[in-house]
This record gives sequence, structure tokens and C-alpha cells, in this order.
Amino acid sequence: MKNLFIIFLVTCIFLSATKSAKADGRSIFNSNCAACHLAGGNAVNPEKTLQQNALKQYLANYSTDGEAAIITQVTNGKGAMPPFSDRLNSFEISEVSSYVEAMSIEGWS
Repeated sequence: MKNLFIIFLVTCIFLSATKSAKADGRSIFNSNCAACHLAGGNAVNPEKTLQQNALKQYLANYSTDGEAAIITQVTNGKGAMPPFSDRLNSFEISEVSSYVEAMSIEGWS
């Protein structure tokens, strides 16, 4: 019975941390990215959205490691997108990249 309780507790902590990370990523996204990427779109270049099919098409190495590809894009920028490494620390970039990856899988719904 004690082992079952420990498993339950660990699961609750994991789920809480996952929800918290998504909330943090959402907040960072809304403060830094939503002006151009509202609801996963792209106000500057409508073809290069944050929908999963566009990420696969336009981000280098997305098919190998999607989140790492997003981190690279956010950190360094490319084309019309500026680098955010001067505005966000590595933890914030990781959080927002995790959020973008999760939302692209969910279809930004």
C-alpha cells in the first residue's frame, strides 16, 4: 500500500510540474511571441506558422528533435524573426519552446 501511495505522489508531482511548465511557457509566449504568432499563426509571413506541418517544413532538424529545433530558432532567430537570446534566458527559451512544441502537436486548440 505504501508503494502505491509513493507512485501516486510521484505521478501527481510530475503532472503538476508538466502543467506548470506549460503555463510558464504560455506566459512567456504571450509576452514575447504572440504579437507575431498569435494562435500559432505568423503575422509577418503567413506560410511560416507554428503549426506542426510548417515547423517540419521550415525548421532545420525539426524531424530529428522538434524542441531543439525550436530552441535554435528562438535563440538565434532567422530571416524576419529576431534572436531572443538577448531578451530571454535559456530557461525561458526552453519553456517557450516546450510550449510551442506542445501546442503544435495539439493543433493550437
